Amino acid sequence: MAVTAPHSATTDAGPVFEDVQVGQDIGPLFKGPLTTAHLMRWSAAMENWHKIHYDLPFATGHDKLPGLLVNGSLKQQFIAQLLKDWAGPTGWLWKLRFQFRAMDLVGERLSVWGKVTGTRGVDTPQGSYGLVEIELGICNEAGVESTPGAATVALPLRGGTRLPYPFVAPAN
Repeated sequence: MAVTAPHSATTDAGPVFEDVQVGQDIGPLFKGPLTTAHLMRWSAAMENWHKIHYDLPFATGHDKLPGLLVNGSLKQQFIAQLLKDWAGPTGWLWKLRFQFRAMDLVGERLSVWGKVTGTRGVDTPQGSYGLVEIELGICNEAGVESTPGAATVALPLRGGTRLPYPFVAPAN
């Protein structure tokens, strides 16, 4: 059963659908410089004990990598943080897809970015809202795009009701 709050979305923090424009930048979110301690703490939290994230002699000697690699799941979290921070407490990150195309290493500063590529309104029995299509990625200081992707974020309409919890995706 969907729960809809009785008050307007305009009283809460976060963007409303009508204010979003195609071409609008989201972010950037800056992370780093990432340290071995960051990666070790993330590895412990995720119970990912692969040595390429914290053992430099293993990573460079055994696996012949250029250094310690930033965990893919940590990069995924950076992307989700950018989108959720932008959507605020009234929006929903609905879809997220990305690819790992290059390595990010300890010591690098990363920039997570997004750009609105499309918008569309949705009417459902649970209520009306807007969907925002976003191109996104992670770049390092050298401008290498390591993690390109895309997302769909649902936002409330100005003066509309809150998005239902749990979020009910449109049928089409």
